[in-house]
Amino acid sequence: MALVALSSFATTVGCATLPAGRAVVDTVRVQGADLMDASEVEERLATAPSPKFLGLFRGLVYDYTVFNQRTLDLDLERVERYYRARGFYDARVRSGLATTTSQGHVAVTIEVEEGLPVLVGKVTVEGIAELPEPVRTLVLNRVARTLPSGALFDEDRYEMGEERATRVLTEASYAFAKVTRRAQVDLAAHTADVTYRVVAGPTAVLGEITFRGLDGLPELPVRRAFDLRPGMPYSTSDLDAARVSVIDLGIFANVDIQPDLTPTDDPTPKIPIVVQLEAAKLHALRLGGGIELDLIRTDVHGSIGWEHGSFLGGLRKLSIELRPGLVFYPTRLPDFQSPTHLLPEAKTRVELSQPGVLEARTRGMIRAEYNIYPVLLSPEIDPSASVLGYREFRGAVGLDRTLWKLFGQVTYNFQRNDPFTYVGPLDASLSGVTLSYLDLLVQLDFRNDKLSPHKGFLVANDVQFAGGVGDARDIRVQPEARLYVPVTRRTTIALRGSVGFLFPFNYGSTLLDNAERKRLPAVDRAAWIKDVQLIYFRAFYSGGPNSNRGYALRGVGPHGTIPFFNPTLAAIDLADSCDRANPSFNAARCAQPLGGMSLWELSIEFRFPISGPLTSALFCDTSDVSPRKVNLRFEYLHLSCGTGFRYATPVGPIRLDVGYRVPGMQVLGKPDSAVEGIPGTILGVPIAVSIGIGEAF
Repeated sequence: MALVALSSFATTVGCATLPAGRAVVDTVRVQGADLMDASEVEERLATAPSPKFLGLFRGLVYDYTVFNQRTLDLDLERVERYYRARGFYDARVRSGLATTTSQGHVAVTIEVEEGLPVLVGKVTVEGIAELPEPVRTLVLNRVARTLPSGALFDEDRYEMGEERATRVLTEASYAFAKVTRRAQVDLAAHTADVTYRVVAGPTAVLGEITFRGLDGLPELPVRRAFDLRPGMPYSTSDLDAARVSVIDLGIFANVDIQPDLTPTDDPTPKIPIVVQLEAAKLHALRLGGGIELDLIRTDVHGSIGWEHGSFLGGLRKLSIELRPGLVFYPTRLPDFQSPTHLLPEAKTRVELSQPGVLEARTRGMIRAEYNIYPVLLSPEIDPSASVLGYREFRGAVGLDRTLWKLFGQVTYNFQRNDPFTYVGPLDASLSGVTLSYLDLLVQLDFRNDKLSPHKGFLVANDVQFAGGVGDARDIRVQPEARLYVPVTRRTTIALRGSVGFLFPFNYGSTLLDNAERKRLPAVDRAAWIKDVQLIYFRAFYSGGPNSNRGYALRGVGPHGTIPFFNPTLAAIDLADSCDRANPSFNAARCAQPLGGMSLWELSIEFRFPISGPLTSALFCDTSDVSPRKVNLRFEYLHLSCGTGFRYATPVGPIRLDVGYRVPGMQVLGKPDSAVEGIPGTILGVPIAVSIGIGEAF
């Protein structure tokens, strides 16, 4: 279970009372909806069932929905109008019944006779003969894809065809383009012939560009980010990209582009542009806090952040964040042990970004972090083991650029980790680790919303090259894809898949023997410790709230011995205690997550509404991490399924998920006890609980 940085909120719990002399609505059903989705129809009704708290209890927290006959009568008219808009001109609502189910409770049933739908017949586009061939072809293709012949004559798609044809023209410099539409509906034949009429007008160029609402902010960096100049061809797509670039400066709450489309006799009109800006606050102070409680650790932490939107002028953005915390060791689920030690930790981050580096829409960034934290990896506790910590410095410098839906970022990263112990002695062979790597991230994002996506997809690839300064030399590759399919207006099927491959050149030799229990690495202790450290910082892991939710963080994949947690034990003693056939087998010493060289993950969710801001999800996650290179072990399913709740907030949904490890579906053909590590249980049940902010993906 993981609980991270939750903002404080309160819910008043109380029981609603049945209104005297009135009935409340228990259920609403639409019958006869065969060609249309009944749930889509129900979502448009004003008559709705009384909401259930947590999807279970009516009259708790939420008020009852009172039945109103006049509202139901209006709903019957709404249903007919909705069907007509979808192309069902013969649709009739035969009745709307409110049946008493118990004292003061009714069930509402709306019976629909859909009839035959009207289908799109011939689609004609007039007035495009004189347009350039590429523009003409694009108009025809856009209309054909939006409203194809043989499809339902949907009024929204019919209108969208006009809008998309107009958009093609305005993107091609026809600023004054007008598209009108008409449809001839044959009710007897149930067909509709559609005609779009295009009046393109002359091609235009940009005129004077004026910025308003700067409120004392410098105009030069804003104009540079806008990156359009008078005399350039007029294009709505270019204007949209310019608007996004100005928003990405992070200093404006709203950016509105207003072209002056007053008719003119000029054969090449110049379109003046007014960019109306609404400046956000230049300075922001953020305070927050939260707790973390899971199978591995319990902590409380605070969060203090400060931002300056135009540091030293030029719209440079400076952000500083401090997150102090206190870990209660060894307190954790499910036993809630009393803490024997309090482990202080702190994370500090400073970032300065500069717009317009190298070219108008490229952002430069420099970032520094200093962190102190304990390393807690296993649900099992070894009272004799040392509690290791790291003092960590991270630095990064880089560039990023957005081009339409494509985002690219390249950074050079430096990292130094120096070990110490909170409890117990420090292994004499344990020393600091230095890493440096070049990171290239490319992301193509077609999601409709970044916080709670409902439709669209995202594909990304992250490639890292470690070498030069530092102890590790490797190549690390991790592509990922996400897909969101709307089932109804408020229900979504979400899928995520990822693979990862690590190719180390100067470390990793100890991983396979350690993970597969052939023997503990037959190298000197110092070399073994160095190898384990590099693997820890560079390898792949799976499990946790944003990965496989039936497992704790890092719970999926190879497990074995991490020698520096037991600095007083020689390798031969560790070998004896790590033989599973030995009665002295010590899971805490021998079931630490080691990471791996190959990763695959796959998740699917069905997200659906409950009431208001409360939604739910059913999910299944499956993943594996292998100690070998380019080795995707699909028989190692580690399948976990479960359910969860989300509560919408301005910073994203607060999420609670419970994942259950499905028996017999962890490693195919092997008992569940063959799973690497000791995944742990809660009250004897093979589950994990995760709480966080934001969707899992």
